[in-house]
Amino acid sequence: MSRIDLDQLRRWIGRSRTDEDAIGARHARLMAATVDRPAPERIRDGEPLPALWHWLYFLDAAPTREVGRDGHATRGEFLPPVPLSNRMWAGGRVRFLAPVTIGATVRRTSEILRVEHKLGRAGDLVFVTVLHALESPAGEPLVREEHDIVYKDPSPPAAGGASAAGSEIADGQHIRRFTPNSVMLFRYSALTFNGHRIHYDADYCRDVEGYPNLVVHGPLVATLLANFADDIGGAPMRDFTYRALSPAFVGNVVTLRGDRRDGGLDLRATSDDGRVLMQAEASTG
Repeated sequence: MSRIDLDQLRRWIGRSRTDEDAIGARHARLMAATVDRPAPERIRDGEPLPALWHWLYFLDAAPTREVGRDGHATRGEFLPPVPLSNRMWAGGRVRFLAPVTIGATVRRTSEILRVEHKLGRAGDLVFVTVLHALESPAGEPLVREEHDIVYKDPSPPAAGGASAAGSEIADGQHIRRFTPNSVMLFRYSALTFNGHRIHYDADYCRDVEGYPNLVVHGPLVATLLANFADDIGGAPMRDFTYRALSPAFVGNVVTLRGDRRDGGLDLRATSDDGRVLMQAEASTG
């Protein structure tokens, strides 16, 4: 019998909050160093913030006494109290309406849009969709984003690392590779004030959440795909849609692949053990 009281969780739909933050150049420069981004001289006041780097700002800062076993803030305040231990970024849809400018002050309004319960092969899944709307202090819309969060029970140890035996992944017209290591994960966790232990505590990964090794942040993979799209797209990106399919782990090579199509790009991140980690689409115009 399912433990999910969907009616109770759906009481959080419509809950909202508003934050304001200064888009500091220093924080963006630290991100550029974390992902080996070229042209650091462009990270200065007045320049546009690279796509999805707004995730470095508007950070939750729960006191340590209010942090749960997994390293996240205790649920039940803004996000609903889902009774499933594993929490992950499932995907999202982002529309870029105007540049987020480094040095500017930006307002973000967040609202719980949907709470959905599904039964997967491994049991209960709860999807929570949050709408984030970024705007200037004058009210100019900058970014509109729907962010999907998925909650699930732990997988059996090492199940998350199973490879897709015999699968073949097309190369793609454009390719970029990187190998995430624990230093990159530590830096990104620090930049985003992300205390989730799957990114730095290997024993917790294996023994509690069932992963074989440290897990690369889903938003980090999505950010690298979006920046890859900007580099090869040839025109400003209007929409970016991404869906996480499988976790990336420290030490495995991640390959970013992009194919041009009318009006944009088809993108994916793949692992050297034969898994598609994330699929994405970028549209221009």
